[in-house]
Amino acid sequence: MSRPSSFTPPPGARAYRLRTARGEFAVVDAGTAVRGTALLVPGYTGSKEDFTALHEPLAAAGYRTVAVDGRGQFESPGARDDETAYAQAELAQDVLAQARALDDGPVHLLGHSLGGQISRAAVLLDPEPFVSLTLMSSGPAQISASQQERVKLLRDALAVLTPTEVWEAIQAMGDPQGSGAGQLDEGLDDTEDLRRRWLANSPAQLLATGRQLCTEPDRVDELAALALPVHVLSGERDDTWPIPLLDDMATRLKAHRTVVQGAEHSPNTDQPRETARALADFWNGTE
Repeated sequence: MSRPSSFTPPPGARAYRLRTARGEFAVVDAGTAVRGTALLVPGYTGSKEDFTALHEPLAAAGYRTVAVDGRGQFESPGARDDETAYAQAELAQDVLAQARALDDGPVHLLGHSLGGQISRAAVLLDPEPFVSLTLMSSGPAQISASQQERVKLLRDALAVLTPTEVWEAIQAMGDPQGSGAGQLDEGLDDTEDLRRRWLANSPAQLLATGRQLCTEPDRVDELAALALPVHVLSGERDDTWPIPLLDDMATRLKAHRTVVQGAEHSPNTDQPRETARALADFWNGTE
C-alpha cells in the first residue's frame, strides 16, 4: 500500500534473488550488519521497493536491510491461479525461510500493513530466527470497514477482469495503486513502474491476501505471550487501522510505540528519515 520513492535500488544496494528452502525471492539488500540485520516485508499490492528510502539511513545506523517481494509479489514467482499457495501459513513459512537464508543469525523483522500480519504469523510459528518484530501500520485484526469495501471491490474486479483491465479501471478512478493509498501526481515514469508492478503481481495472491485482510482474527494475546520485543509504529493518521486501535494494541503487547508525525498509512515513504531513526532507536535498544 506504499508508493515507492524509487524503483531503482539506492547506491551500494544489491538486487538479486535470495535462495531459500522454499524457493527464490527477489530482494534488495543494502548496508553491512555492523549492529544487526533487518528483513522488511511489504504490504498488500506492495513490493520491496516500498522500503527504498529506508535503506541508506539504516545503513548509516549500522544495519543491513533486506527488503523482499513475497511469493507472487512483483518480481518473486508465484502461482497465478492457485489461491491455496497464498494461505497465511504458507506466506509465514516463506518469511521464516527468508530469515534463515540470510545467514546473519537472528534478524529484526519488520512487516508493513498486510506484511505485519504475515510477519506476526511467522513469529507465532517460530520466534527463534528473530531478535524483534516491528508492526508498521499493521493492526490487531481485520482492516476497517471502509477499507474492506475497497479491497472487496478490487477482489470482485479481479474475478471478472484481466489485470490489465483492472489497472485501466484503477487509473480511471484516480488511484494508480489500487490500494486506497490516495491519488498520485507523479510523472509518466512513476506511473509506468507502478503499472509494471501491478501486472507482475499474481491475481491469486491478491485475491487470497485481500481476503486475509478482511477476515484476520485478533492474535495479540498470542503474540504478547512471546518473550520477543515488539515495536508498533504508525503515522499520525491511518484509515486502514485507526490510531486508537494501534495504541491499544501496543498497550496489550507492552510494546514500544512510535507515531511518526506528518505520515499516514505508509511512514516508510511519507517520512522515511524519521521512520528510519525510530527503527534504529528501537533496534539499538534490543541489544
